Amino acid sequence: MKTPIFSEKAPKPLGPYSQAVKAGKFLFVSGQMAIDPKEGKIVAETVALQTRQVMENIKAILEAAGYGLKDIVLSNVYLSSMALFDEFNIAYAKFFDAEFPARATVGIELKAGALVEVSVVAYKD
Repeated sequence: MKTPIFSEKAPKPLGPYSQAVKAGKFLFVSGQMAIDPKEGKIVAETVALQTRQVMENIKAILEAAGYGLKDIVLSNVYLSSMALFDEFNIAYAKFFDAEFPARATVGIELKAGALVEVSVVAYKD
């Protein structure tokens, strides 16, 4: 059984997809960009600030489903340029304790103004 998840504290989907889908003990969170949920647009200009907004969006979606950042087992990171990798890492690491999720990071073309997009998979017993 799968259940779509929605949080008012995260941006509304920009297309035909759910913010997240719960399937069994797993939660699959769709890619999040640095969109401010109140303004509906990307408001940050640096990868560090965009990463913070992305992770706050993910945190809101996780919480709506009863999960937390500690439950993330996999992150997929998309950067508009791999030159942003080090700055992204510093901002991203602040959201986790010693146990980091598995992760893939790729450079790819993103929506205009977006420097980073992150999707995650969480698991909770």
